[in-house]
Amino acid sequence: MKVLVCASYLHAWNSIRPEAEIFIEMVRQGHEVTVMTQGESEHVTKLQENGVKVIDCYPKRKICLQTIKRIRQELTEGSYDICYAFNSKTIPNAAFACIGFPVKLVVYRGTTGGLYRHDPSAYLTQLHPRVDAIVCVSEAVRKDVVKRVWKNPQNVVTIYKGHELHWYDVAPTDRASLGLGEEDIVAMCAAHVRPSKGISVLLKATHEIESKNFHLVLAGHGFEPHFQEMKDSPMADRIHYIGHRKDVPSLMAMADIQVQPSISGEGLPRTIIEAMANGTASVVTTTGGSPELVEDGSTGYIVPTNDASALAAAINKMAADKQICRDMGEAATVRLQKEFSSKVTVKKHLELFNRIMNS
Repeated sequence: MKVLVCASYLHAWNSIRPEAEIFIEMVRQGHEVTVMTQGESEHVTKLQENGVKVIDCYPKRKICLQTIKRIRQELTEGSYDICYAFNSKTIPNAAFACIGFPVKLVVYRGTTGGLYRHDPSAYLTQLHPRVDAIVCVSEAVRKDVVKRVWKNPQNVVTIYKGHELHWYDVAPTDRASLGLGEEDIVAMCAAHVRPSKGISVLLKATHEIESKNFHLVLAGHGFEPHFQEMKDSPMADRIHYIGHRKDVPSLMAMADIQVQPSISGEGLPRTIIEAMANGTASVVTTTGGSPELVEDGSTGYIVPTNDASALAAAINKMAADKQICRDMGEAATVRLQKEFSSKVTVKKHLELFNRIMNS
């Protein structure tokens, strides 16, 4: 099988690895994979060392004639079976480039919401008539997308991005560096903040936290609008805002609890996966794919969106006993290893590719 991938790889390796490893494993299994991406990506060498052909080509805009021409040239010369595009820039360019070729076009969808039949821009991406199949990052995303598509709803499928524990094998952040002690119960919330992340709900929940040893660590961009809410919390001296960090897996390994208070728009949050890999239990809301990762009462707790009291109650259950946190964290690691491995992801991709090629 020959696969042409159109994607952006100007991200941290931990961020793109679940995707990149799909194609590295396909090469190991004897398939031919070409990735069109930014030539300046620091990960190009890693892909090439693993047998993936890389072409320096990435669209400057949603409709980039130069990119469309280059994709069509590669499709002509390479006789590809699958073209797989990943984002709002690569999908429209790949879709127009594939017109007139027998190649099957597969596109990716990573979030719920924002895809509507009445929106003309949707017909440049997942609703483009040239699209043959859509891979969704979670079941919540699939259910949202299948209500929007006009054709082939059976080809809108959920394939979880796979992970391996050793990818996240890092030393925990030193608690002392954050002014924390081993006896403290530490909850971690990492986010690039926007209204859908539910930070106000989380900070409101801190008004109902019972443990005097509970500390909340906030990491990421965009928390500034919430600084007054932090100051107004009765545990303001135990809320630690540490800004943007590149060591989130290490922070997750340090924490006792990972909190995801989102109120909408989640696909399959990477922060929950990083927590699971490092043996940290989670409290999450019912939005998006979060409930697909967490087993309520076993690997963490799932609470309704926009419910500060329910969020606080779940945190209080875990903060009451560190052993509860440890037991749930261990169960989370086992769940990630069994249900969300990269080998399962590759297998399901190949099954989809073969099915649409033979349809």
